[in-house]
Amino acid sequence: MTGRGIVLLVLAGALLLAAPMIADRYVLSVLTTVLWFAYVGQAWNVMMGFSGLLSLGHALYVGLGAYASAALFVHFGIGPWAGMWVAMLAATAAGCFIGFLGFRFGVRGVHFALLTIAFAEVARIGFDHLHWFGGSGGFFIPVAGDAGNDLLNLRGSPELFYYVILALVLAALALSRGLLHSRLGYQWLAVREEPEAAEAVGVDLFRARIAAVAVSSALTALGGVFQAFYFNNLFPEQVFSMGRSIEIILPAIVGGIGTLIGPILGAFILTPLGELLTFLIEVTGFDLPGLKQLFYGVALVVIVVYRPDGVWPWLADRLGLVRRPGEDA
Repeated sequence: MTGRGIVLLVLAGALLLAAPMIADRYVLSVLTTVLWFAYVGQAWNVMMGFSGLLSLGHALYVGLGAYASAALFVHFGIGPWAGMWVAMLAATAAGCFIGFLGFRFGVRGVHFALLTIAFAEVARIGFDHLHWFGGSGGFFIPVAGDAGNDLLNLRGSPELFYYVILALVLAALALSRGLLHSRLGYQWLAVREEPEAAEAVGVDLFRARIAAVAVSSALTALGGVFQAFYFNNLFPEQVFSMGRSIEIILPAIVGGIGTLIGPILGAFILTPLGELLTFLIEVTGFDLPGLKQLFYGVALVVIVVYRPDGVWPWLADRLGLVRRPGEDA
């Protein structure tokens, strides 16, 4: 990244840190939603962007993380920071099982994506009938109000949740950067670009892909933990839905698959536009079912046609935020 890019990144970070001091409650809720999608988009990016594994069922890992942590809290009084390890373990186990089935039996590309959708749908139907998790009627976490902040139990004001999800986004960004420049990261890139060549030079394709699935599913489950304690209610129809999976992957596609900043930028583009669309629907009374999904579809087509690499690579090049290949550091 160039000096200009670093300055802009620092300014953006400072603005995000100061946002709760200048934003009202509604704007803060929108920013929290933006950062949540930036986080889960980053988690999905590890699997697709770094390793080339298309998953269209990431709502599965969000749901497993959310339900596991919420159930531990409600039934046993175990706080989210302890419960998140169980949540991440459950999601990682599910992800590795799906990966094992896919990679061991040669299920790749679109067929692997369909496999991930199938498991998310199975989970949705299953949780609909698991009364210990509330079934189709929903699972609710007692609301403690926002009179006091309890970081240990993730109960408190919108500002608390905002700073928690901001910290998660920064941590995911740092982890993704570290992974991308590690031995494992280079293996992922090799597997993504030329799997046969990578295998020829000694890369274990199965282990590299399973590692990507494990990291991505665990990170996504942590996003599910946050969602459970932020919204305080879980419904299988929403948490495991195909629509939620699409919403998770869109920030990375719009911002730039395989880039570090792309999922964050994509979330800052899509979520506010979605909120604006919702506002216009309420104001005009023009309530057409599926309009928001239509908007996301149109946005995806526009990006694929005009910016197939995403907005961030184009923007970074136009503004001189990253160094071109061959330029001195």
